[in-house]
Amino acid sequence: MKMKNSKLLTKNDLMRTFWRSFTAEWSWNYERQMNLGYSFAIRPALEKIYSQKPEQLTSAYQRHLEFYNVTPWLVTFPLGISIAMEEQNALNDEFDESSINDVKVALMGPLSGLGDSFFWGTLRVIATGIGTSLAMQGNILGPLLFLLIFNVPAILARYYGLFVGYNIGASFIEKVQKTGLMDKLSYGASILGLSVVGAMVATMVTLNMPLTIGSGDDATSLQDIFNGIVPQILPLLFTLFIFFLDKQGIKAPWILLIIACIGIYGAWSGLLG
Repeated sequence: MKMKNSKLLTKNDLMRTFWRSFTAEWSWNYERQMNLGYSFAIRPALEKIYSQKPEQLTSAYQRHLEFYNVTPWLVTFPLGISIAMEEQNALNDEFDESSINDVKVALMGPLSGLGDSFFWGTLRVIATGIGTSLAMQGNILGPLLFLLIFNVPAILARYYGLFVGYNIGASFIEKVQKTGLMDKLSYGASILGLSVVGAMVATMVTLNMPLTIGSGDDATSLQDIFNGIVPQILPLLFTLFIFFLDKQGIKAPWILLIIACIGIYGAWSGLLG
């Protein structure tokens, strides 16, 4: 992807930031979260922009070491905008330096909402569903498709996000927020993600009750009775039970232990099969 004419940077300079962006969460910390990774990614551009202005370079380093966090797959978009604004700051003595961090902070919420809904809540679930279905059948394409379905769009988002962010500068986010498009995208991605999760409950959560009522040809299994009420209602109820435990603050290891105990007791007693 091309970048607009720049007096200070080349495409190779932006590509150095692109490759470094993959380490954005390697130094994630509880105090300032992604600040070190963000600073590491933007450093090559800053050194080129302020190569003749050491004092401004120091200020830029300090500026980007402030608290920051965003969905890692969309981190290149604010990086591109920050680079464009830093370049304008170097060329224009009257540029307001504080606006650089103001724009970064404004981007955190909308981008994280959109990124988490789409990449974590939707794309990852779809990739897991397809990959796991094939893997459970012993198909080697399962893990391969999982990696491709998730990572190809994610890497493309990283690549184009950097150049789009750099080319359009800070004006885009203002237009998007005024039109309400960001909220609509987040809402739509959330609906899609929840729909996929609902489908996975019915197809991938297995819970059978072999107990029967009656005898001989008239015997009816409890499983058929429950499915007659709502198809796959037992997997749904079990999923809601796990969700309830999570909402009560029970840690994941304890939930896994509870699931194991239910499975062992169900198999031993014949209640579950």
